[in-house]
Amino acid sequence: MNATIKLEKKHFPVLLNELESIISPLYGGTFIDCTFGQGGYSKKILENSENKVIALDRDKEVLDKALSLKKRFGSKFNFYNLKFSEIISLLPKTENLKGIIFDLGYSLNQINDLNRGISFKSKSKLNMKMGMNDFSAEDVINKLDQESLTKIIKSFGEEQKAKLIAKNIIQQRSKKNILTHDLVSIIDRSKGYKKGKIHNATKTFQALRIFVNKEISELIYGLINSFKLLPVGGIIVVVTFHSIEDKIVKYFFKNYSEIKNSSRYYPESNNKIKLLFKLANNKPIYPNQSEIKKNPPSRSAKLRYGIKIGESSDFNDFISKFESLLKIENLSNEL
Repeated sequence: MNATIKLEKKHFPVLLNELESIISPLYGGTFIDCTFGQGGYSKKILENSENKVIALDRDKEVLDKALSLKKRFGSKFNFYNLKFSEIISLLPKTENLKGIIFDLGYSLNQINDLNRGISFKSKSKLNMKMGMNDFSAEDVINKLDQESLTKIIKSFGEEQKAKLIAKNIIQQRSKKNILTHDLVSIIDRSKGYKKGKIHNATKTFQALRIFVNKEISELIYGLINSFKLLPVGGIIVVVTFHSIEDKIVKYFFKNYSEIKNSSRYYPESNNKIKLLFKLANNKPIYPNQSEIKKNPPSRSAKLRYGIKIGESSDFNDFISKFESLLKIENLSNEL
């Protein structure tokens, strides 16, 4: 999942200058790019001759780009086809680790690949798989019951018309398997077709992408395992693109950077949240107007970061906070 946007055949890594200014005091070490994508962040970090990069991506389609960087930077760059929740497996390879970076958007390369079924223009099957998936959006739409579909669309898409959309999906699939363009038509019919800045189908498609790729658990456990991997003094940087993932990231940093009591449901011995992060900014960093003008999709980006100052935590409070979303993700067990 990478937010590098390709317009007119030119790459625009989102908030690249801001990222560089945040991590530059740490230059001279190893950085993990958890969402390699088109390689914009990795390339920028590697331009400092003292840096090394370990890059991850679950999408095999980025291998050519990774090989290109490998040829240019040699042993300073290594790529692994992994989900970022599996980052802890890199432990033996992380000498002098300084920072871990997440960019949670999708590239236009992924969106414009009509075989993935992410684009509203696609006429093919509802795929939406980003790699290492157990099921597709087609499975979700054509197999789950109306109640489950409603929960997914409402919770992961924040779609007010979720119940009606789910009902119309059930009705149509009784006649034929639903393809990408069929789903767009169902959503238009359910919401009332209107042309605007945000496509009618955006929220439902977002919900399906999150569910198919298990983005909630990936993010939660990616953050937890990154913390465990990172030494004190290291930094975690996260760029988000919608409110659900931003809520998770905001809570992760804020909850462990303030001394306060945790949930009353936990035993007294665990009732104190440990101070794990120092935050330079309590509010997110946004793209400036110049970047938004150059690259309009960057307008929804938010960058948050924290410097690790403490060691261990069980993270029960963090997991519990988003338990309802994790339970909805587990509806995939019905497939």
